[in-house]
Amino acid sequence: MRFWLRNEEMALEEMVQRLNAASRRTDEIMHQDLTPLCAADIQDQLRKRFAYLSGGRGRDGSPVITFPDYPAFSDVPDKDFQSVMAYLTSIPSSQDAGIGFILVIDRRQDKWTSVKATILRIAASFPANLQLVLVLRPTGFFQRTLCDLAFKFNRDDFKMKVPVMMLSSVPELHGYIDKAQLTEDLGGTLDYCHTRWLCHRTAIESFAVMVKQTAHALQCFGTELAETELPNDVQSTSLVLSTHTEKKDRAKEDMRLAVGEGQSILEAIRGPLAKSTEQSPNQTQLDSQATVQRLLAQLQETEAAFDEFWAKHQQRLEQCLRLRHFEQDFREVKAALDALAQKIATFTDVGNSLAHVEHLLKDLASFEEKSGAAVERARALSLQGEQLIDDKHYAVDSIRPKCHELRHLCDQFVAEVGRRRGLLGKSLELHGLLEASMKWCDEGIYLLASQPVDKCQSQDGAEAALQEIEKFLETGAENKIPELSRIYQDYEPILTRDLMEHVQKVFQKQESMEEMFHRRQASLKKLAAKQTRPVQPVAPRPEALTKSPCPSPGIRRGSENSSSEGGALRRGPYRRAKSEMSESRQGRSGSAGEEEEGLAVLRRHVMNELLDTERAYVEELLCVLEGYAAEMENPLMAHLLSAGLQNKKDVLFGNMEEIYHFHNRIFLRELENYTDCPELVGRCFLERMEEFQIYEKYCQNKPRSESLWRQCSDCPFFQECQKKLDHKLSLDSYLLKPVQRITKYQLLLKEMLKYSKSCEGAEDLQEALSSILGILKAVNDSMHLIAITGYDGNLSQLGKLLMQGSFSVWTDHKRGHAKVKDLARFKPMQRHLFLHEKAVLFCKKREENGDGYEKAPSYSYKQSLNMMAVGITENVKGDLKKFEIWYNAREEVYIIQAPTPEIKAAWVSEIRKVLTSQLQACREASQHRALEQSQSLPLPAPSSTSPLKGNTRNVKKLEERKTDPLSLEGYVSSASLPKPPEKGKGWSRASHPLEAPADNDGWSSAEEPINSSDAEEEGRVGPWKLAPGKYTAVVDQDKGGPSMLAVRSGDVVEVVQEGDEGLWYVRNLTSSQESWVPAGSLSTLLSKSSSAQCLSSSDSSTGSALLSNSSSCSESCGGPLSDLQG
Repeated sequence: MRFWLRNEEMALEEMVQRLNAASRRTDEIMHQDLTPLCAADIQDQLRKRFAYLSGGRGRDGSPVITFPDYPAFSDVPDKDFQSVMAYLTSIPSSQDAGIGFILVIDRRQDKWTSVKATILRIAASFPANLQLVLVLRPTGFFQRTLCDLAFKFNRDDFKMKVPVMMLSSVPELHGYIDKAQLTEDLGGTLDYCHTRWLCHRTAIESFAVMVKQTAHALQCFGTELAETELPNDVQSTSLVLSTHTEKKDRAKEDMRLAVGEGQSILEAIRGPLAKSTEQSPNQTQLDSQATVQRLLAQLQETEAAFDEFWAKHQQRLEQCLRLRHFEQDFREVKAALDALAQKIATFTDVGNSLAHVEHLLKDLASFEEKSGAAVERARALSLQGEQLIDDKHYAVDSIRPKCHELRHLCDQFVAEVGRRRGLLGKSLELHGLLEASMKWCDEGIYLLASQPVDKCQSQDGAEAALQEIEKFLETGAENKIPELSRIYQDYEPILTRDLMEHVQKVFQKQESMEEMFHRRQASLKKLAAKQTRPVQPVAPRPEALTKSPCPSPGIRRGSENSSSEGGALRRGPYRRAKSEMSESRQGRSGSAGEEEEGLAVLRRHVMNELLDTERAYVEELLCVLEGYAAEMENPLMAHLLSAGLQNKKDVLFGNMEEIYHFHNRIFLRELENYTDCPELVGRCFLERMEEFQIYEKYCQNKPRSESLWRQCSDCPFFQECQKKLDHKLSLDSYLLKPVQRITKYQLLLKEMLKYSKSCEGAEDLQEALSSILGILKAVNDSMHLIAITGYDGNLSQLGKLLMQGSFSVWTDHKRGHAKVKDLARFKPMQRHLFLHEKAVLFCKKREENGDGYEKAPSYSYKQSLNMMAVGITENVKGDLKKFEIWYNAREEVYIIQAPTPEIKAAWVSEIRKVLTSQLQACREASQHRALEQSQSLPLPAPSSTSPLKGNTRNVKKLEERKTDPLSLEGYVSSASLPKPPEKGKGWSRASHPLEAPADNDGWSSAEEPINSSDAEEEGRVGPWKLAPGKYTAVVDQDKGGPSMLAVRSGDVVEVVQEGDEGLWYVRNLTSSQESWVPAGSLSTLLSKSSSAQCLSSSDSSTGSALLSNSSSCSESCGGPLSDLQG
């Protein structure tokens, strides 16, 4: 920089000197160094023409100044006269002016007094040398005579050192000055126009001022350029260069205009001469031409000096700009190399499996490929810096260290990548050995497990099995890992603690497998070495068994009667068979362990498949995101995008990026931690089950993505991306990968569970499988849910979607019960039902035409039922697939026919759960209110017959037993009843009792709110309590067991007394049966009104249950389902 400033100062000083010299020469040319007076300053005085410089010359070259006849000469102020004289005498060159001026005074039409005054004024104030004064005296006789006499007597008064000649006529004047040097008014032939002369002089002097000002402006501009402080960034340096260049262009334009002005003046001077070839230019014209030419030369000199300075200045500015570019690129490249160095420093993982190491090598290769551009840019920048040095850049001392640093960083990065590749290569080699050893061990375990023990009892079978084992052991030399010490020595740089433990486990497994082989080999050798004589165990004859119940004496007697040799022959096979049977039992015991080893191998295979497919899945997602999604925002690919794809990346790819980050950063890494214990992998799924909800969002967006793909699948953008990725399949195949993957997990979990039923993690695997299936169900349900059209409300406010499916539906909008046979006459409607926690929706399914997701149906909303006002009847006579949903005290009844009994059972169970939770909530609220009321009243004497107390205990006991909250059995203690009642078929609740004593503490409607529109119409709304007496049953209750009380609607029952645990002893007077019945169940059976609402039909099956809620719930549920027809 100092060198640059020194050169800049030298260039500026040289230019300033040249421009100052040009300015001085301009003044010399215009003689303004002596008399700084211009025609423009005295233009008015010159225009009076009382004196002029015609350009004539005397015989010796003296300039001639003419004083024409000017009557008002005496009125010209002295100052104007002196200015004109000074200006006229400054025009000729110094050489001509040194000879002296000849003054021609024309006073032929004037008086002597005027002649005298003119001569006296000239003598007093003429500024230059005079050579001769020629006066044309007045032509009148009197004035001429007077002039001659007066001149003789007054000569001394003029005090002039030059002769003054009084001439009588013009011819006499021609004797002194040639007529060619005199103007026409003096009898000469000199062409002179005072106006033209004045115009030329003004133009020449203006041009001279322009030349001088141009030189001064260039000098100032050069100083400004030299003093400009150079910025430190590319943008500012570029701005300075462009600004200076713009100013230079303006200065050059001013010089071009000045040159044009000079050329125009020169042409104007030469113009009259060009028109008349006979007329020769006078000296003034020649001087004017010479002046203009010299001024043009000075202007060219000025321009040349500035151009030379600008060339140096521009060169340095461009060098500075190149330096700033180099520095900026250096900072960017260095930052990129530093980032690469930090990134490569994170590549510390050496892998935990062969596939993992291959994946890491692939990542390293990909990283090296992507970083290659940065390394190449760094090397290119280093060469660019060397080129700047070769071009003799002024900042060599700053450029050279940066070039060295770039080369060092590149070499260091390449060396580190090579080192990492070497380590991963070592890791790949080690994991290859470990994988080969594990595979060999697995094959060995398979071999042991595949050898049937029974066939190995024969010599041939044992020998064949022995040959298989020996042949297999021969392959160990290629597949076994060597000694641990050698492994530790050869692979020391990559042996982490985990990897070392893995090596030890593999080595231990290898040793264990070899030990198993040696044991099996020893056993087989023993079997192969035995005699091949067949052994036929003989059972004792029946006669011997009848004669002697104890076999021992018989054997002894037999042995005594036989020879010792025969006894030996009999004992030999018996003992050999016993020994073989003992060995067989040992073999079976060993086969159990081998079977477990076989299952472990199968689990490992499933785990390997899970990991391999997971890694492939992550790679495919990354490929799609980088190869398609990222390219949609690439400006270089924008021209290939169709209008329909603009800003549609989120529609096309959904939340695929979120899915990728979850699997790549979290799930895949956690799965790899279960490589050695695959039976525990269910825990990994359970811990991350919430994250799997992201697939629901992806699947919900899939129809939009499919639709967009069908519209734009022929877009050149997709074809170009597919070509770059070298994919055989189009994008839509890869967009289906997340859907395929989420369904693949449940298959893998089923396989893992199949081989892990006796392992520690079996329960986690089962729970994980159930959770994944639940997610698939939720995804499937949500796909149907988003297809609902016409619903004005917010579906999310209806609670969780529990079930959805298509059913046949019959409706009845009459009040009271309807017969099934009457309902069956009507044609059923096909409806798709959506069961939420708070409502059930009835929709009409509409199939759509098209391909793929275009075939997905849509659902037109028809009606909804608030679950707070819904009841069910589980079974309908005549069809096991039907059940009832009724609404508002059976004002509306919907008979639902499921496709299969299993689907019906699932729906009924789910609806019961919803209604049960609502009933439980109502009971808890009622108990809470009753407790608050009891706390505000005097406490009664403790009694075991308190219904409130008994009911509370029953509810608590119900929760503890975890029985069906709708069953009667849950309220009855079998230890306290002679005949414990069993489950009834259905429940109902009455609004009013037959008798309601005011002092009885029974359940009130406040405790058990019901929905009874009939009771409201009769105007008998109020609490009632159970009391001993006779009642009429309003609903049926079939006998579900030997201890249950069967009741039909219309039967007269007698409530005898209240017992413990909230039970009442009830006698059916119609059927003469009696039993203990819970108070809660009893309150639903009895009422004075036949219009009390029931919660199940009379034909409900054993174990069924139905619920209802308070009339306030029905009032808030909206209008009834009046029309389900589409």
